[in-house]
Amino acid sequence: MRIDQLDADLIELLTDSPMLPVMECARRLGVARGTVSSRLARLHEAGVIRGIVPRIEPAGFGYTLVAFCSVEIIQKYGHDPVATALEEAIPEIVDMYTVTGTSDLQLRVVARTPEDLQDIFNRINTVPGVARTSSSFALHEHFQGRTLPLVEACAKAGSGTMQTDQ
Repeated sequence: MRIDQLDADLIELLTDSPMLPVMECARRLGVARGTVSSRLARLHEAGVIRGIVPRIEPAGFGYTLVAFCSVEIIQKYGHDPVATALEEAIPEIVDMYTVTGTSDLQLRVVARTPEDLQDIFNRINTVPGVARTSSSFALHEHFQGRTLPLVEACAKAGSGTMQTDQ
């Protein structure tokens, strides 16, 4: 899908302030309300925007520790059943990916204390299909979910094209 500078500006505005009404977005961008509505619908339908929601910071409610956990699974279980079981059993898993390399799944986990983190790892290891885990702690977050520079680069590029599933 092609995006232009107005699309990029709209995405940035709603990333910074996801609760802004369409009318206020239109006012700030200097365009008609219908333009904002149609752009949002087009961006959503193309899969560029999945939703407009507040960004939740686990540290804001006490989950200040971040760790990454590599999970090796017992292959006869399969990735999807193990991933589903982990998702259902452990709310402290905030991101999960199937990956290549020496492990099968990569998790980002949050915890309140080192003791809580150990408990989370213990719970991960009891999920059927988990063979073994290894982990590392995040010492400092430089950035997370960095997409606005990519959106801006696509808008400014000659083609302005972002790859989508459609």
